[in-house]
Formats: sequence, structure tokens, C-alpha cells
Amino acid sequence: MKIADLNLNLAPLPAPFPLVRGEVCASEWSAVALTIAENHGRLVTLWGSDDRHGEAGHFVVSAVYAVENGTLLWLDLPLPDQQLNYPDIAGIFPYASHMQRAVADLLGLVAEGASDTRPWLNHGAWPMDYFPLRREFTGTEVRDWPAVTDYPFVSVAGDGVHEIAVGPVHAGIIEPGHFRFAVVGEKTLRLEERLGYTHKGIDKRFEHLPASEGYRLAGRVSGDSTVAYAWAYCMALEAVWNWQVPARALWLRALMLERERVANHLGDLGALGNDAAFGFGLSQFMRLKEDWLRLNKTLFGHRFMMDRIVPGGVAFDPDTAACAKITAQCDAIEAEVRELHAIYDDHAGLQDRFLTTGRVTTELANQLGLTGLAARASGVPRDVRIDFPAPPYDELAVNIACRNSGDVAARVAVRFDELLESLQLLRQIVRRLPDGAVIAAPDNGMPEGRGAGWVEGWRGGIFVALTVEKENRIRRCHCHDPSWQNWPVLEYAAIGNIVPDFPLINKSFNLSYSGHDR
Repeated sequence: MKIADLNLNLAPLPAPFPLVRGEVCASEWSAVALTIAENHGRLVTLWGSDDRHGEAGHFVVSAVYAVENGTLLWLDLPLPDQQLNYPDIAGIFPYASHMQRAVADLLGLVAEGASDTRPWLNHGAWPMDYFPLRREFTGTEVRDWPAVTDYPFVSVAGDGVHEIAVGPVHAGIIEPGHFRFAVVGEKTLRLEERLGYTHKGIDKRFEHLPASEGYRLAGRVSGDSTVAYAWAYCMALEAVWNWQVPARALWLRALMLERERVANHLGDLGALGNDAAFGFGLSQFMRLKEDWLRLNKTLFGHRFMMDRIVPGGVAFDPDTAACAKITAQCDAIEAEVRELHAIYDDHAGLQDRFLTTGRVTTELANQLGLTGLAARASGVPRDVRIDFPAPPYDELAVNIACRNSGDVAARVAVRFDELLESLQLLRQIVRRLPDGAVIAAPDNGMPEGRGAGWVEGWRGGIFVALTVEKENRIRRCHCHDPSWQNWPVLEYAAIGNIVPDFPLINKSFNLSYSGHDR
């Protein structure tokens, strides 16, 4: 589909990938969404903003779509006359439902015609007439806070059907989320999730930060993806300020992004073995991950490389000896990973647990907007590094990892392939690392404007939409985690499986609570 076919008044936005923006009226909002869906485009994210200025301005609902010709389309729907309703698009893109419910909780903007209007982020922690992202609310108001009430889960009835409630507090160190299983015997008939327990008010906090400092907060949206979030934020800010980042810094950002991917895949492959009663896999992969993180600490000053990506470049510059250590570690890790891969493939107990478990078909993945590594395991070959390549990925030959079976085994296989591919990319980056500076000053002042960043994190595409005002102020910053798309798909992946397999299915996705709750 060509953007021109939508017959909209669009203008390009500065970004290292094709990005256009336009405004639509309410009657066009869902019509455009339907056209995009019919032409195999997809919704990347949806959010709301309070663009009122005293008596002027209005609320705005925004959506970003990836259309099939490799362009991102940013659409704004201004709501005139303090209007609080806008047309529902969850009937077109089902995974928009949670996003629309979050907009209702945070801004009081309601998707008219939506079938599910239950609160999503508001657990009773603030009154129903209190909307944290509106300008008039600061978070310091003294109110009569309501009592927490029961959430109206969808109930399932029938002979032998009963419910199992899990969470929100879990064993171990994972963050809180509630899972309500409807089962017969051990077989799952339905799973419903309840998230939002760790909502941190990050969007509001952005409004009180200088734009030049927002990267630090973005890098803390989800700690296991700090590199991807910080890069996406800096990408958006640099687009607004027309900030030319040195080539060496861009290559070093890719180096850190691939190291972040390797670290998370090492951890998850070990945990997946452990969930299938293969403790040997956990101990071996955790040993490798620990070695990996220790070198991060040595070379970057932080185990997760937090605050190493900064506006205009990076905050470190490896010398020849550091680069040699990275290459040597890639060689050593690859040898051990290949050996463990063979063990996983030959282990009858693991394969018995992995194969056909938690299956998501290609058709379902497309219908529900599955993204990231989970989508690639279901035969959906999407990767921002390839489809929307920002430098240096436009010069790197990234081989996409894909499987078609969509089960736990496929998600394990994709992780192994992506891990080995990242090691190849790391060696390539070190070998081709350009000389020169690693940071530059803005050469165009600090103008106001809009910008966006999109980075393929280890879990999937991380998108940041940023609106900057004059004097280095953030008007609105929306950070989108791929878990928004993938949490609902996990509910479907569990159906028909026995309850004891859920931890295995859940770990094979390993979605972010923190990135979702934000």
C-alpha cells in the first residue's frame, strides 16, 4: 500500500527511517485504520496527550502505523471542544484494546464503541475522576482516595470448571502481574491477565525533565532493555534538534544493543532449561551471562550499560585492547553456546516439554499483532534492524532468525539463532568500527518539534515519540514496549495447555512488566 493511497495531508518528520505525520478527523480515524489493516499494515502504538494551553488547545489521540511500503505513519486525532470520546479501533486491531484502556485511565479519553472499557492501569490507586496525565493534575493533590475494588474478570462456567488465581506477587524476583486461569482438571480453558501493578508515572515525570536529560529516565523504563530505550529516546531527540551523531558513536550504540540482546538470551535460555527441570542448563547459561555482564562492567562501567548512550553520541570510547576483549569473548561464548545448543536439541526431556507447547500460529500472530522474537518464532519475519534500518544497520548484514511452528521449541530456537547472529554482528562491528569522535554538540540550537525513535530491542521493537518545546522542555514523551502487543497473545498461547506448562510458555515470551506498566 502506498501512503498516497490514503489521501491524507502528510508531512515528513525528521528521523533515520521513513516517517510521515498528519492529522485526521474522527470520521477518518477508524477508516484509515481499516484501510491499513486491509493492506497488511500494523499498529505500532497508540497514546493520548493533553495539548491544552489554558482555554486553547485540545486533547489529542495519536497512533503510529507501520505500512507495507516500509514507512511509519504518525496520525494525530485532535479532539475539539474539550471532547472526550474518539472512535474505537480495537475492533480492527484487537491489541489496541489495552492501549485505549490506558488512555482512558490516564487522560479520561474514551474509545467510543469499544467492547471492553474496564480500567486497565487504575487499580483504585486514584479516583475515577482523577486523570494523572492532564495538565491540571500534579500528583500532589490531597484527595479522598477510593478503596481498592475487585477487578471484574471474565468468568467461565461449566461442569468441572474452576479458577486458579496466580499473583500478583510471585516467587523469585519477578515483578507483579496477576494471572487468572479457568481450567478443567489441569487443562487451561482461558487465561486472563491483570497488569499495571508497577505503574510508575514515567510519562508524567518526563514533563518535569529537560529534554537533554530525558534519556536517563527512558533508559530506566525497563532495565533489561536500557540500551534500546536510551537509543530510541536519543534518536527521537536528535531528530528534533537535527543533531548529527558521529559515525563511531552509532556503531558503538549497535555494539551495546547486540550485547544487550546476547545477555538476555543467555539468561532466558538457562531459565527455560530450568523450567523444564534441566538445572544443568540454568547453571551453564547463568555462568556465561555472568561472564558477559562482568565484561560490560569492565568496559562500559555498568553491567547493563546504563547511561552509556547519551544525546549526540555515547559516553565511552573503547581502545584497541577493549575491542580485542570483546572479540575474544564472542569466540569463547560461541563455542560454549553451540555445545549447549546441541545438548538442548538432543535432550529428550527438554524437547518433550518444548515441542507443541504454547503454540501461536502464523495466522494468530498476524491477527493479534505479535511482534519481536516471539513473532519471528511464529513465521512473521519482522525486525526493525532490517525493515527500518537506522545507521549503522543499513551497512550491517543482519540475518533474520525465523521459525514457523510458534511453540516454545521455536522460541528457543530463535533465541539460539539470534544469539549466534549477534555474536557475528559484534565481531563485524568491532572490525569495521570507524575512527573519530564519539559525541558531538548540537549544531542547530534546541528548537521545538516532534521526533521518533524506533529500535529493535532483544524483545522486539521499542518506539519513542517525543514532543519538545522551546527552552529544552519536554511536552510529551511516550515510550512503547513491545510487550503491549505480546501480553494479550500469551493468553491465547496458554489455551489448551496444562497449567504446569504455563511457566515454560511464559518464560519463552519473557515479557516486560515494567515496560508495560511504565
